[in-house]
Amino acid sequence: QVQLVESGGGLVQAGGSLRLSCAASGRTFSINAMGWFRQAPGKEREFVSAIAWSGRSTLYADSVRGRFTISRDNAKNTMYLQMNVLKPEDTGVYYCAAGVVLSGTESRYNSWGPGTQVTVSS
Repeated sequence: QVQLVESGGGLVQAGGSLRLSCAASGRTFSINAMGWFRQAPGKEREFVSAIAWSGRSTLYADSVRGRFTISRDNAKNTMYLQMNVLKPEDTGVYYCAAGVVLSGTESRYNSWGPGTQVTVSS
């Protein structure tokens, strides 16, 4: 079992930046990929970004490519999401997830954090 905890959410003005962190514990040796998903009010959860635990491969949703950067620190079992040039439409609860395959599909991830709220004001 892998436990995940997100941090770093908050309220920011449009154009600002935030860095989210996701700390993993437990059976971290089973993790091959981690990802970020988000859910806006009244909408379904959507893929944001993912990274292979080797760090060699990354995926981004078109809506965040060029503004968000995903990274990981294996020594700290932590994944990060640097979010720049934030827009009001980036508002939502951001979840980190861990799985065995790098993917933008929710069902490929079997461990999830409780989420952290990101609110971007216009």
